[in-house]
Amino acid sequence: MSHLVYGGLWVILTTVMVQWIIASGAKAKQAGAVPGKIDETLSHNSFVFRAHRTFHNSLENVPFFIAAAFLAIFVGVDSQWFAISVWAFAFARIVHMLLYYGIATERNPSPRSYFFIIGVIANIVVLVQIAIDLVA
Repeated sequence: MSHLVYGGLWVILTTVMVQWIIASGAKAKQAGAVPGKIDETLSHNSFVFRAHRTFHNSLENVPFFIAAAFLAIFVGVDSQWFAISVWAFAFARIVHMLLYYGIATERNPSPRSYFFIIGVIANIVVLVQIAIDLVA
């Protein structure tokens, strides 16, 4: 079971690395790009904005999930649901990324919101499994 969990965590971390490269590359190609700053007038109609927000959204969500997953590993959670939760989170983050890159919308909820929710549910499942193992 642990190889499935480790593989899913690797996919999550690799996804964030890819987002970082895409966001940095898209921004660097802009005329007059200033390192460390993004044009505040940009919005969802700009791929640079969407790539930047995709990466930052992962920076907001992935560390908490990774921390929960590592805590689950340290506690000894070794269940099929743990592996499923890790892969559900990985899948949700990849689809969220692809939708954010591909759909320029200001609408809320946007299609990517549903995959954000899948990630939240996966995180909750891992936290519940940790709690169950700690009480048992």
